[in-house]
Amino acid sequence: MKTALVLSLILAAPGLAQEDLQAEVETVRTQSGAPAAGLARVTRAGQRSMAVAGVRAVNQDAPVQSDDLWHLGSNTKAMTATLAARLVEAGVLDWDTTLSEALPDIEMASVYEQVTLADLLHHRSGLPANIGRLSVLQFLGDDGSRDVQADRVRFAEIVLNQPPATEHGVFLYSNAGYVIAGLVIEQKAGRPFEALMQDEVFEPLGMESAGWGSPGEVDALDQPRGHAAGLFGGLNAREPDERADNPAVLNSAGRAHMSLDDVLDFLLVHLRQEDGPYLSAESWARLHAPVGEEAYAMGWGVTPAGVLGHAGSNTMWMIRSRIDPERGVAAAAVVNDGRIDQVSPVLGRALDAMIEDGAP
Repeated sequence: MKTALVLSLILAAPGLAQEDLQAEVETVRTQSGAPAAGLARVTRAGQRSMAVAGVRAVNQDAPVQSDDLWHLGSNTKAMTATLAARLVEAGVLDWDTTLSEALPDIEMASVYEQVTLADLLHHRSGLPANIGRLSVLQFLGDDGSRDVQADRVRFAEIVLNQPPATEHGVFLYSNAGYVIAGLVIEQKAGRPFEALMQDEVFEPLGMESAGWGSPGEVDALDQPRGHAAGLFGGLNAREPDERADNPAVLNSAGRAHMSLDDVLDFLLVHLRQEDGPYLSAESWARLHAPVGEEAYAMGWGVTPAGVLGHAGSNTMWMIRSRIDPERGVAAAAVVNDGRIDQVSPVLGRALDAMIEDGAP
């Protein structure tokens, strides 16, 4: 099985030794105050190492496991962009496909008609960051009770008739824009976004554990729980119901979950940037090319040295990932704790430790 392969590679992975990685993840858990933490690293050669520490839920004894599932928040955006690239190569859509072309049956303000798929993925559509708290209430409910395709259409009818938050072409990080990108992909392909993601990203890359929303079953403690700050301090574990995540309409913006091993599968294909068979060199370059002073590519922030990175949180989990093509290493650091200001710097320091030695 895949898990057995991972365990066999842990001790062989170069760079940060396994005992050092275990010590590092214990430090992350302690310094962040999170119930559990996980670290994962992969080299361009495919050698990987992982370590976890802590418990699945605060005030519980169940230890976190190496194959447990973690919520990725906005790190899902790079997966949505990768799906788009696959469909562009298949001739299903184009980076310059406009909203008026892709969504002809949806009334929209004229200012959005010439917004392109690339604009949405670069956060340069002019759309607001989010739909608004009152509007989002109509999309609440557990995933199984929702017609997510219909929800995406209704979402578009609302947000595409709101005034723009910025001029078209000006950067504004927009979850709403990635919901619309998911709808564009779905409408042009004629299949549900989630099915497309399964067939074009999760399955080809071997991401067997990938799914949507907060992982696990209510009352089972079979997976880590997300945690949020309590009203009187401390942390509260959240059961994986509709209150523990954003609505399913936001899948394309930030609701994927998966194991650390599957996170590495995704990071590795972006680290290698191989010219076929999964994507062409041209597509990898397009996905990773930063635009504007903000240096945001499609689902990735990009440093002047060409390092790709992103952070994700639904306010109950936190992940930071990084890809360093020059060093030949990619890594991710996760906690089941959404106190972003407290945990994010700790995750950043852990990424530094995993990346800086590079690959041999």
